[in-house]
Amino acid sequence: MASDVRRLLLGGELNLTPSEERIVQILLADYPASGLGTASNLARKAGVSDATVVRLAVKLGFEGFLDLQRNLLTEVEARLHSPLLMMETKRASDCAPGIAEEYLHAVSECVDRTIGATPANTYDRVARIITEAKGRVGLVGGRFSRHIAGMLSGYLSQLRANVHDIGPLTAQAFDTLVEYGKRDVLIAFDYRRYQNDVVAFANQAAERGATVVLFTDQWLSPISERAEVVIICPLDVPSPYDTLAPAVAQIEALIAQILSSLDDVTRRRIENVEAIRARNLVTLDGRDGVPARSEANPIQPGPKRKKGDASNA
Repeated sequence: MASDVRRLLLGGELNLTPSEERIVQILLADYPASGLGTASNLARKAGVSDATVVRLAVKLGFEGFLDLQRNLLTEVEARLHSPLLMMETKRASDCAPGIAEEYLHAVSECVDRTIGATPANTYDRVARIITEAKGRVGLVGGRFSRHIAGMLSGYLSQLRANVHDIGPLTAQAFDTLVEYGKRDVLIAFDYRRYQNDVVAFANQAAERGATVVLFTDQWLSPISERAEVVIICPLDVPSPYDTLAPAVAQIEALIAQILSSLDDVTRRRIENVEAIRARNLVTLDGRDGVPARSEANPIQPGPKRKKGDASNA
């Protein structure tokens, strides 16, 4: 199985010499392109010997520099795969029985792997960043992942004020960057094949001083270089389309983390939200089976008129 080179470089578990640290800095500065040339070229850029480059590769767990490059190329290929490119490699046989069940098992395994992908205390750190933010909390995502951003926005709106689901990144959405600063938090969702507009928005929010929290995959969105905290989940399943079920599980886990330390202010806010919903008959809530008003059913039907009744219509 290919190793995630970037995570090895960022890991911090290895005892690196100053020369090896310079190589790591060069590799990360223009990742992954900086590692796809020759060992001599990388050594020249870092101001070290070729042998030092090879020693670093071995210290990272590879057989040598060529083995490190093979893993880099595998990682690049995996990051750039589109659904169309993966259609042939992951296509199930036509009308094969149990395809849906097999897929659900794969998703379940993916969620299981998610547990170990991010340290437990990271959720606590993100929970504190969100609850302690003095300004706005914005949420942004890509073509599919923005729907997960919207779900998290719906949860957070019950728990605190000033939560903004940015939605599709239109020109008007980019205009809101003018409001971001050091008091604000941006939560970004970006999974492979990372979207230019999501990366641009998150990077510019970070440049304006906002704290960026990133939800991404094991290949790491470019936003990870600017993010204060990164939450990673595996998403590869036997389908041309990656699963986002682990990401949904992660936002629900984050909400559970926030609720575990619920303060009086947040509790009163939830109570007030529920009171407003009750007053406006938003949900059913056991009212003798009478449907409540909702977005889908804003006006309840009145009693049927008997034939011959006068009408004000």
